[in-house]
Amino acid sequence: MGNYDAMFCELLKGHGLRFRTYAVVDGVFPDGADDCDGWIITGSKHGAYEPHDWIPPLEQLIRDVYADGRPMVGICFGHQIIAQALGGTVEKYAKGWAVGRQNYLIDGQPIALNAWHQDQVTKLPPGATVIGQNAFCENAALLYDNRILTVQPHPEHTAEFVGRLAESRGRGLVPNDLLDAAIAQLDRPTQHQSVADRMAAFLKRGA
Repeated sequence: MGNYDAMFCELLKGHGLRFRTYAVVDGVFPDGADDCDGWIITGSKHGAYEPHDWIPPLEQLIRDVYADGRPMVGICFGHQIIAQALGGTVEKYAKGWAVGRQNYLIDGQPIALNAWHQDQVTKLPPGATVIGQNAFCENAALLYDNRILTVQPHPEHTAEFVGRLAESRGRGLVPNDLLDAAIAQLDRPTQHQSVADRMAAFLKRGA
């Protein structure tokens, strides 16, 4: 289906960023918060609350980066694990899934982005400010003291990717009506590039 590190390299190309990947699910971690100038925690098939051996050291890395003050961006799972590491709560949302193109207000501006999640941040950690939401996801984008920026939806998910994801992994997992609605909107535009530009600026301390 594609690797998230490659998807973010594509999303953020043209901003002069250089990337290094740490496969934390395989136990590959940096030596410390100062290994990189900025950090991205991507999506994952795993839940932030699941009892994996790599979750606690990832949470510690997040706390170390936050304390160090280097910029960090989190997307979907990244959005969730950052909130959990800093004292928030992540749960499987009782109202189900958000898949495909969703409309949000981010900093008061209407933004459409692709989403694919059932888990949500249901309790904010100290220091987190809500900057994006919709009726289904109240904590869809968070800012932490201008040091961490996180979003629940996936700006890196293209329409083609969402279509393939819906057909290859969605059937039998996500209700068919939600998948059909997502597929029906694949030709509608999203504002993924404006969000990508903000992320790049944030990582470069331009936010």
